Amino acid sequence: MSGICGISNNENVSVMWKTVSEDCNLACDYCYYSTCGGKPGPRINKIDPAVLEKFIREYMELSRGSVSFAWQGGEPLLAGLDFFGEVVRLQAAYAPPHTSISNAVQTNGTLITDKWAAFFRRYQFLIGVSIDGPQEIHDARRVDSRGQGSFERVMKGIDCLRRHRVDFNILTVLHRGNITKAKELIDFYEREGFTYVQFIPCMDFRSQEVGKPGTYDITPEEYGEFLCEAFDYWYNDGQPRTSIRFFDNMLNVYTGREAELCIHRSGCGSILVLEQNGDAFPCDFYIHEDWKLGNVAEHSLTELLSHPVRKKFLRMKPTLPEACLSCEYKPLCHGGCPRNRKWADDLSTSDPDYFCTSYKRIYAYADERMKTLGIALRQQLFAENVQRYFKGKLPGRNDPCACGSGKKFKNCCADIAVS
Repeated sequence: MSGICGISNNENVSVMWKTVSEDCNLACDYCYYSTCGGKPGPRINKIDPAVLEKFIREYMELSRGSVSFAWQGGEPLLAGLDFFGEVVRLQAAYAPPHTSISNAVQTNGTLITDKWAAFFRRYQFLIGVSIDGPQEIHDARRVDSRGQGSFERVMKGIDCLRRHRVDFNILTVLHRGNITKAKELIDFYEREGFTYVQFIPCMDFRSQEVGKPGTYDITPEEYGEFLCEAFDYWYNDGQPRTSIRFFDNMLNVYTGREAELCIHRSGCGSILVLEQNGDAFPCDFYIHEDWKLGNVAEHSLTELLSHPVRKKFLRMKPTLPEACLSCEYKPLCHGGCPRNRKWADDLSTSDPDYFCTSYKRIYAYADERMKTLGIALRQQLFAENVQRYFKGKLPGRNDPCACGSGKKFKNCCADIAVS
């Protein structure tokens, strides 16, 4: 999105809404958010209709041609199909002409049916499905209230998505049960035809004091080793065959772009995280009274986005530890995630990201191959776009580079330009 009134015109603001609060039909043993033990009450905690409408109306009024919604939980599908039907109705009712509307749902996949999949396809929802690997790995920790594994139900849900040609990706939590099994995970993805994959290191922030790092299920050494093994598969002799988000983000940097994933950008993503009751926070990992921006039922969107607490939060990422300032890999990670650093009480300084050594290991391991791949991809994009947009002629030195990086040609691909 290209701007919110009262906010920088260069700031892209997206919304993540915890659709049903902590309600979930699974009891994954590493979940730091849901506490219902896989037994949501008889009445699901859904977003109040009046709050939903107020927010969507304000968000649309302040949009500049594009809005982005991410619906999470708990398990967001517990809200029911009628709830999401009302969401798309309100979006259509309040969207200015020609507004691009993006909806994404992160789900455990067990509740997806053909009816759900048909709805997702009709309204072009992007679905993220949580699955931790093949059945013996997944079922060890992603269980229901009776301790029974959820793998078969997840795969049935994925079958529904495929039948209805719904775009989906896979989110895998890396924990002590799969961190040493990169090959098993990759073989599983390939066998099942999962071509878009994201890894999330397992962390627990439930009892975490704000400003201190969380409790981690894996070590930096384990994470670094896993990434190196997974990279060999992803690289595939210079012909990547699977979209693995971590490596895709690395490649962005090697092709002259900024990473898309907030952990590896120069600043934290411009996102508004909303609890089911409308409470607003600047990040999913900062849901704490100390970081509360207000409530969408009581405050305007402009007020929330300009809140002093949000400004304080956005200053944290660029406040790098001393060791990061001269690090050769700073352009790739920009200090990692502020939530993974141990901060001074006044937030003036911090230790490096808990996974700093993990990042250094994969960056060093992949560097030469990423350089080769980055040059090849820049040349390919440049040649294609010269034909498509410049009628076969090179752009001027001060024109936007034909590779699509957004930089001037003289500062980008002039050294590798192909005619």
